[in-house]
Amino acid sequence: MQIKRIRMLFGFCVLSVGFFLDLGVCTAVQSELRITTIKQEPYAVSKGSQLEGFCMDLLSEVAKKLGLKYKVHLVKDSAYGRQDESGNWNGMIGEVVRGEADLAIAPLTLTAAREKVVGMTKPFMQTGISILLRKDISEGTGLFDFLSPFTAKTWVGILIAYLGTAACIFLAARLSPCEWSQPQSEKNRFSLLHSLWYTAGALTLQGAGPHPKALSGRVICCSWWLFTIVLLACYFSNLSSTKNSESTHLTVKGFEDLANQDTIEYGCLGGSSTLAFFENSNNPVYRRIFEHMERTKSFVSSMDEGVWRAREGNFAFIGESVSLDLAVARHCELVRAHEVVGMRGYSIAASLGSPIIKNLSVAILQLSEEGELAYLRSKWWASSCIADKAKSSAVQPHSLKGMFLILSLGLGLGALLAVLELTSKSRRSAAEQRKSCCTVLTEELTLRLRTSNANKPQENVVIDKEKA
Repeated sequence: MQIKRIRMLFGFCVLSVGFFLDLGVCTAVQSELRITTIKQEPYAVSKGSQLEGFCMDLLSEVAKKLGLKYKVHLVKDSAYGRQDESGNWNGMIGEVVRGEADLAIAPLTLTAAREKVVGMTKPFMQTGISILLRKDISEGTGLFDFLSPFTAKTWVGILIAYLGTAACIFLAARLSPCEWSQPQSEKNRFSLLHSLWYTAGALTLQGAGPHPKALSGRVICCSWWLFTIVLLACYFSNLSSTKNSESTHLTVKGFEDLANQDTIEYGCLGGSSTLAFFENSNNPVYRRIFEHMERTKSFVSSMDEGVWRAREGNFAFIGESVSLDLAVARHCELVRAHEVVGMRGYSIAASLGSPIIKNLSVAILQLSEEGELAYLRSKWWASSCIADKAKSSAVQPHSLKGMFLILSLGLGLGALLAVLELTSKSRRSAAEQRKSCCTVLTEELTLRLRTSNANKPQENVVIDKEKA
């Protein structure tokens, strides 16, 4: 009986020691997680002896939520993680698989092959595969590129202003007695066609005579000339900015265009998930791209090298769209193609079956719902090319609203002066003919605005001369 008690006591002691040892190990693991990462802007960059970047900020926020302590080190072989022919993994994935690191935080793409050997959290960023190249690798000039300085609405506004000005010149020339003193016997110089021609000549700074003699017509013309000078200054300034900033309509708009040409060399990061996407794809276009890269050995060893080669020209770098967007934000001469394929996400990797995966995923979702991930994205992807883009944007109608207003006031003032000039003449004629001013004014308006009636007296004079 006493032997049994001794055995039970011994067993209890062994279990207690084992429990406290396990607890100590768990506490040690929890107290300082070994985290591997890789240098890549803006995810992790050196600042003195420390690392900073998007992933470092993300790690800090996750650690706050979960109460974790950690120590970050750079991956030894500067690789993300790819399986070789013997089944071994390199890079950060390899360190997690071999137990050299507890977590790997970097722009690690969530793939089926990686999911088999490590645990992956919910993605903290969505991305895809796209193309990066210089802006000057562009299409030939389009037939209507000369219209690009102004938007369609602005051109419509200019057309309305042109027609309105021509109509006002035409009416002022007919109403003003200083411009057309004898409607019965004198031909009006400003017909509708001549008014349109005169306005177009002023718009192109060529001029087209004869010029108005009346004050009303001159006010209208001066308003149109001022509008024209400002309009042409805006047009040529914006056209020059558009040409200098270079068109972003690429010859290579997508992967099919890339595969169908042999002028621009292209490649991707060697040993990356991007290369695996093309290698494992059954799409014939993607297969041709992979075979070309494999044949020409156009792989790059790092993201920075790919961006550098793209900046040098005649090279298209294929990579993660999020990373390419950063390169475009940092280097204004680069542009990313619109097509994005193979959508996937960036995740944090941990050892397979690790219980911390669930907590990390929940923390990432919480940060996303709180807007913290969006804030970090805007913080580290801030563009230095926004001002350059704004310079080459098409002029909107509201940018010229002041000049449209001045033109409208000038047209209105000119029309009012023409009516006042005609009223003044009508009052003098009414006093001479002993008629009411309204009657004479009505007769004048009828005679001047009805072209057919206005020309009849002149035709009758010609006929009488012929008969005589």
